[in-house]
Amino acid sequence: MRVLNTPYSWRDDPAVPAFADSGPVTVMDAKCGLCARGARWIARNDHASEFRIIPLQSVLGSALMRHFGMTPDDPLSWLYLEDGLGYSSLDATMKVGARLGGVWRGLGILRIIPAPLRDLAYGVVARNRYKVMGRADLCAMPDPDVQARLMQ
Repeated sequence: MRVLNTPYSWRDDPAVPAFADSGPVTVMDAKCGLCARGARWIARNDHASEFRIIPLQSVLGSALMRHFGMTPDDPLSWLYLEDGLGYSSLDATMKVGARLGGVWRGLGILRIIPAPLRDLAYGVVARNRYKVMGRADLCAMPDPDVQARLMQ
């Protein structure tokens, strides 16, 4: 789901600290095992090294979530910023896949599922992510490719 229509709207929000926003940015739960795997997936497949990852628990991550009307503590909160626009849910995942290219463009097939059903499926996974995938510390991951993309 696209979460706001005005491109780069966060630049005018005094509650959002300034950050390098020229390329794709993801805001992920730094304590989530599923999100840590997602960060590794991005790092392995981002051959242009253009993605940056912001921990949801950081000042910047929390401010971006609130800017887009999302609650940082809500398990459904994951945000993808591309070309000044924000996306969440499976729409964000499809956008990331399209940006990574190759076989990951295939995630676009999810568009055949009506948006309410996509959001419902995403919600079920997101609410149960700690039970299914456990916890992790994204910021302490030894993967240098992930560490190179982290913004605090």
